[in-house]
Amino acid sequence: MTEPTPFNPSPLIARELDLPLHKVDAVVRLLAEGNTVPFIARYRKEVAGSLDEIQIRAVEERQDYLTGLDTRRKTILASIEEQGKLDDGLRSRIEACTIKTALEDLYLPFKPKRRTRATMARERGLEPLALRIMAQPAQGQPLIEAQSFVDPEKGVDDAEAALAGARDICAEIVAETAEVRALVRERYSRGGRLAAAVVKSKQDEGQKFRDYFDYSEAVATIPSHRFLAVQRGEGEGVLKLKMAIDEGPVMRRILGLAGLKTASPFAGQLSAAVQDGYQRLIAPGVESDVRADLKTRSDLAAVEVFAENLRNLLLAAPLGSKPVIGVDPGLRTGCKCASVSRSGDFEENMTFNLVKGRAALESAGREFTAFVKRHQPAAVAVGNGTGSREAEQFVRRCLKDAGIADVIVVSVSEAGASVYSASPVAIEEFPDLDVTVRGAISIARRLQDPLSELVKIEPKAIGVGQYQHDVNQSLLARKLDEVVESCVNGVGVELSTASVLLLSRVAGIGPKTAKNIVLFRQQEGPFRNRRQLLKVKGLGQRAFQQAAGFLRVRGGDHPLDASAVHPERYGLVKQIAGDMGVGIEKLVSDPALPDRIPLGDYVSEEVGMPTLKDIVEELKKPGRDPREEFSAPAFREDVQDITDLKPGMVLEGVVTNVTNFGAFVDVGVHRDGLVHISQLADRYVRDPAEVVKAGDRITVRVLELDLQRGRISFSAKKAPGSGE
Repeated sequence: MTEPTPFNPSPLIARELDLPLHKVDAVVRLLAEGNTVPFIARYRKEVAGSLDEIQIRAVEERQDYLTGLDTRRKTILASIEEQGKLDDGLRSRIEACTIKTALEDLYLPFKPKRRTRATMARERGLEPLALRIMAQPAQGQPLIEAQSFVDPEKGVDDAEAALAGARDICAEIVAETAEVRALVRERYSRGGRLAAAVVKSKQDEGQKFRDYFDYSEAVATIPSHRFLAVQRGEGEGVLKLKMAIDEGPVMRRILGLAGLKTASPFAGQLSAAVQDGYQRLIAPGVESDVRADLKTRSDLAAVEVFAENLRNLLLAAPLGSKPVIGVDPGLRTGCKCASVSRSGDFEENMTFNLVKGRAALESAGREFTAFVKRHQPAAVAVGNGTGSREAEQFVRRCLKDAGIADVIVVSVSEAGASVYSASPVAIEEFPDLDVTVRGAISIARRLQDPLSELVKIEPKAIGVGQYQHDVNQSLLARKLDEVVESCVNGVGVELSTASVLLLSRVAGIGPKTAKNIVLFRQQEGPFRNRRQLLKVKGLGQRAFQQAAGFLRVRGGDHPLDASAVHPERYGLVKQIAGDMGVGIEKLVSDPALPDRIPLGDYVSEEVGMPTLKDIVEELKKPGRDPREEFSAPAFREDVQDITDLKPGMVLEGVVTNVTNFGAFVDVGVHRDGLVHISQLADRYVRDPAEVVKAGDRITVRVLELDLQRGRISFSAKKAPGSGE
């Protein structure tokens, strides 16, 4: 018996991802050494062959999958070997498996199982008769041969009972043949159709699924959102789902694999056994497997959509370090206002009510105007929930009447704000404030810096996905955490002001170390340089290496601490500055100098051209924010409710969510409208993400209104005959 070969996932990963093997090997090695994905992508470009973050994460994901597969493979090999049934051929087939379902198919005949009809037939001594049927001999008489297996004491009363038991064994043998299961699975995956039908008793209450009451689509091409929709309908008891294939050709192939010989007197017995095995043992299990694969495929697609939307939302243009007043609209309880300083610190709150009569409204206007004059904000951020348009109008009118022209009014997404307001994080920040006031503070801070504020909210609570509650929650959480980590490290974090939650997302720093960083600066004051991090409890050389380049110290002891240049390259920058006859401060402050660096002179075994180019870009704009410049969107003043919309009306809106089937757009009527994928552009669009992203401002035209269901259909195409 040959020994199993050592497991090495790199060659397979390289083939699957179409990447050079040496780059995959390097990434696998770097990950094994404890390096984080952001650190590898940014500061180990030469080692990893300049693979980007997406490619590195793909390698990491495949490595995790294949490592899990190898662990399962070892368990299976040990189990079969313990049974004394492992030969070199079976071992080779098992070791060649790269897919978990194929591995489980090979293990199925050897897997400990509950008592089955075949098990009981074997206990009655019918296996020799079953093997006779499987052999398909040219001679013999099944009924006569079965007579010798009759044994009433064992429950085999006659020859027919003996043949029935033997067929049960044959059915299980065929059903547990890996090639048979692979064949059927392939036919279901490539040629199957998924059909949905309404449960009659649920027809009235399940109207939201009415598009699927009589529905059928190919398994191979069904989009993620439609599969998740019908699955939700099934889960709510409104729909019945069934997967089907053309069974004729499949049965003929299975009979061929089973060794059917039509001239054999035992052909009828094998044919009956295969038919029974297919209906009872193969089809239900394979359909379940294919549906599970389809669910995984749909989950992955949905999670990718959510991740891309979240990324765009987190990287939305920040207003920056300017004072802001946040307004959490409310018609019944009043609009809660909170003023925050340019650094995001809470200053004061007030409430104005829009529904208590003219005199109260005038009084509220005077109070709000005085509130604005006291705090002199650069902007007023109004949450886009119920009452937002009324609150916006009130704010604009107050500013206009007071002659305040330099304060902008911006509608800000409230998604997840209520989750934050009641969270332990918010309670710890503001233990003495009402949840609605915390909400107003969060709205103001979202305008200042969306990334810093949104990291405080569980990513899936932000609500920019499709069917987010229907997908695998651990997969969703892992993917969204990766997005948050990527965004935080891509933008960089101010070491002396960042919250614990923001710091905990920095590469190499977890929640415990983040708390220790905040505790350190509370005790020692603001950080003066990056090296002080090594004095933080629990933060050693490894964590410092991973995190330092993503942390910023502005106005500190070292000019490069405000940049993304890693401390391990400070010596190189000092050498470059010396060679140019200037100090580091001059090299950083004069954007013309970096372009004069002869990069080729500084290429070494450790530092290649990719790192040198990154250093030059940082020297030109130290600590630059990669996000776009802020500009405020504008809604039409005469459109505040869905009833104000009319077909053909053209409006400016903000994309709030992008799905596989289109984009949702907010035009300020408290309900987002859908621009279906077919209406996103004047050309064919394969993927909505190619055309729009969350946060984009686009011009749309109203196509249809469904006031009963509160649905709006928009088009982003040019109007017919517009000539535009």
